[in-house]
Amino acid sequence: MKNLVAYITSGYPEKSFTIDLALALGESGVDTLELGVPFSDPVADGPLIEKANHKALSLGFKFKDLLEISKAVAPKVDTLWMGYFNSFYQQNIDKLIPHAKELGINGLIIPDLPHEEALAYTDLFNTNNMSNISFVAPTDSEERIETIVENAKKFIYMVAYTGITGSGVSEDLQPFLGSIKKYTKTPVYVGFGVNQKTARDKVKGADGVIVGSAFVDILLKDTLNYKQKIEQCSQLAQILKNEINS
Repeated sequence: MKNLVAYITSGYPEKSFTIDLALALGESGVDTLELGVPFSDPVADGPLIEKANHKALSLGFKFKDLLEISKAVAPKVDTLWMGYFNSFYQQNIDKLIPHAKELGINGLIIPDLPHEEALAYTDLFNTNNMSNISFVAPTDSEERIETIVENAKKFIYMVAYTGITGSGVSEDLQPFLGSIKKYTKTPVYVGFGVNQKTARDKVKGADGVIVGSAFVDILLKDTLNYKQKIEQCSQLAQILKNEINS
């Protein structure tokens, strides 16, 4: 069974909605949830997620909201935090990681923290039995891929192309996948540009997919009420889960 990871922007449109949506996704086929931490300059994300980040911040999102959401969600759904390093560093990361584990968070995804800099926090993550998800990109050399994946935990985030999330570029991922799997038995999940139209093709040879912009697109639709947004996101999760396992 191949896994589905879903990203949603925490606190948009509000904290209680994020909790309800997260729990609904957990019941609709999502294996792992990425709680996105709103940030003013989300450099790895496309325009949809960037827009949701800015909207959440304009509505008053605070880091404590993430903690409250996590407390309600993490005991029931496998949950990761996805955010930019400054968001975590400002919270005193040495104290934040143990607290995150207490809440039930199983790992972090930090796209702007290079592998070499992430090594400084290896003991902190290991001591708290948490994963710092490793990224591998098409621009990485075979030697660098081997180095990055050597001690990767939980899953490897395989960037499907060089660019930002949600741009839907198509390319042959098999040689890239082969280069990763040559050096690790850690599951490899494909992210960037995955939606209900591309999921079946993107997951070939991989162990799962990571979907963000397709869910956030629904959250941004002002014509939908909260119930309709949750229903559509749940339906999308079910479709994606079926697509990657058919």
